[in-house]
Amino acid sequence: EGPITIVAFGDSVTHGSLLNEINYETVYWNLLRKKILGVRNYVPVNVINAGIGGITAADSLKRIDRHVLAHNPDLVIVCFGLNDVGGDLETYLSSLRIIFEKCRNCGADVIFMTPNMLNTYVADDTPKQYLDFARITAEWQNSGKMDLFMKSAAELAENMEVEVCDCYSEWKKLSETHDT
Repeated sequence: EGPITIVAFGDSVTHGSLLNEINYETVYWNLLRKKILGVRNYVPVNVINAGIGGITAADSLKRIDRHVLAHNPDLVIVCFGLNDVGGDLETYLSSLRIIFEKCRNCGADVIFMTPNMLNTYVADDTPKQYLDFARITAEWQNSGKMDLFMKSAAELAENMEVEVCDCYSEWKKLSETHDT
């Protein structure tokens, strides 16, 4: 009927980072906005990008009121996980629970979107300053830690009746046949 306000709340995936640059044309929330406009171009679609690179769900709790809820969103897309996997699972899940509850309590629909996979190996051309971190993130991916975080977060969302857009599972399928 009227304008749609969507807030995308997350980390660098939401912010729009792509290979050390920001690309707002291909970031998921802008593609969604364009698809909605393609179907209902007479309804304004406002998207607020509340993504900050390098941040966790727990660290984002202190900014949810001013970066998300202050906009009275119709929809909040929550996408955290890549940075959270460096911490403990319970902190991640309890932070997501609070985020989902706060968004729903303000009347917004909520979608939890899982992020892409981490790296599975350290590429030969990895810049020296990133080598140690690339080894750590490959270990988190290959040991199953990232799988556990994503599975647990998706289960939490489903138990709270939050829609899940499981991109992580799609990346896992793709990784079986391609170098992602």
